[in-house]
Amino acid sequence: MTALYRKYRPQDFDEVVGQEGVVRTLRNAVSAGQVRQAYLFAGPRGTGKTSMARILAKALNCAQGPTPTPDRTCDACVTIASGTSLDVVEMDAASQRGIDDIREIRDRVVLQPVQGRYKVYILDEAHQLTDAAFNALLKLIEEPPPHLVFVFCTTDLGKMLATVRSRCQTFVFARPRLPELLRALRRVADGERIDVADNALALVARGARGSYRDAISTLDQLASATDGTITVQSVLQLLGALEEEALFRLCDLVVDADTAGALTYVEELSAQGHDLGRLVTDLLEHLRHLLLVQHTGAVPDSLPVTEETRERLREQANQLGPPTVVRLIDLLAVAVEDMRQGGDPRLPLELALVKVTRPAADLSRESIAYRLEQLERHAASGGEPRAEAPAGTAVARDEQPARPSGPLPLEQLQEAWQRSVLPAVEARSIPTASVLREARPAALDGELLTLEFPPSAAFHRQLAEDPKNASLLQDALYDVTGRRLAISFAVGADDADAAGEQDDAPTSERDLYELVKETFDAREVGDD
Repeated sequence: MTALYRKYRPQDFDEVVGQEGVVRTLRNAVSAGQVRQAYLFAGPRGTGKTSMARILAKALNCAQGPTPTPDRTCDACVTIASGTSLDVVEMDAASQRGIDDIREIRDRVVLQPVQGRYKVYILDEAHQLTDAAFNALLKLIEEPPPHLVFVFCTTDLGKMLATVRSRCQTFVFARPRLPELLRALRRVADGERIDVADNALALVARGARGSYRDAISTLDQLASATDGTITVQSVLQLLGALEEEALFRLCDLVVDADTAGALTYVEELSAQGHDLGRLVTDLLEHLRHLLLVQHTGAVPDSLPVTEETRERLREQANQLGPPTVVRLIDLLAVAVEDMRQGGDPRLPLELALVKVTRPAADLSRESIAYRLEQLERHAASGGEPRAEAPAGTAVARDEQPARPSGPLPLEQLQEAWQRSVLPAVEARSIPTASVLREARPAALDGELLTLEFPPSAAFHRQLAEDPKNASLLQDALYDVTGRRLAISFAVGADDADAAGEQDDAPTSERDLYELVKETFDAREVGDD
């Protein structure tokens, strides 16, 4: 039985979906008789590159042509569609990638077409040809016989040699938008009499990540697994994906700062058999959508979401602050990195949810900055959390949130000195951080901070007083505390032990002589 993606692949330009620019250019070239000797089709997998190459071959060799509307019934069209045409040669460059294979092409291109007007060579995954094979093709691509057309198809345009690209007309195939992919899936489902709801098709389209072939193959697999009746649950079970409702609910728990609820919900999803790695990637995609909505002021048309989801995205983007979205994306990146190294994403996911819903549990510098921003919003709103400003709306200068008011405890600054302040300085200048490592916050009088160096580090104190180093320290303190503090530098007094040792130290040569005798139980030795 023929796979559905092969049965429903486009057979002419009218059936191609989502590649309007490519179709228009090729149609005009065929109509005007301006077909070039070599084309390069580049784009993600499953976007129709090879199908477009076959359609171009039909347009050139159709009995009614060359024509932009091949009749699909003549011998040339039928044999090209079935892959048995002697005039259209398809090669897999992944396996036929050497110079010997290219020499074989060079020996055959002198032969005239058997049925049609053109001999068309379609090289799939062309970027896998060796450099020697490409170099052997250069002259043939540049000056081919008048009946020869090359079509190179690749998923990695960057690996194509520049000398080859300069001899080809290049077309970049775009990923389909969700409505286009949904129309294609609906056409296949209706043609095969598959009973499937629109929301289930939307899940299939979202899981395909912009590939027609992947989407139709998934639909084919679901139809076989469900006897032609596809439900949302069957799609989720096959793909291991999550309903959008689950992602919205998890973000709602973050909005409510419900740490226990978020952790419990993750446990529920795991107990239901959901892949937590897939949960992380789907949640990251959902957060990206929220980020775009917050910073553009609207839901971009390019997002693969339904109209109902668009409205919910707008609502949640207003509830979940931009700093929280960015913070959660940064934290989930750790889970992604663990997955790449074969680790379990559960703990990084749970830690991310704990840190973003309970910032006080996170002692990192980033968390402190995040908490300060939340305090600013709280203070600016007179004790109530201030609503987020709509994306794209400028905030007046006099409406900027004020820095936290009230005294800053010296103990809190001393606690954060090694953990947060010095790393913030080190991020700006490693030498400056080395100079300041021997200092400690000794006093805080209003906005004046006194840093104290030990007597042995007087030279470091002089370096710290340099205006450049002092300015770096002020910037780091501002990042951590939210305050622009003035700084004074001092050298501390000797401690008691040092003072006692100083008092007990020998004051004359005779005292030193007696101290040596007593310490080492020594005796005088005569000159003889």
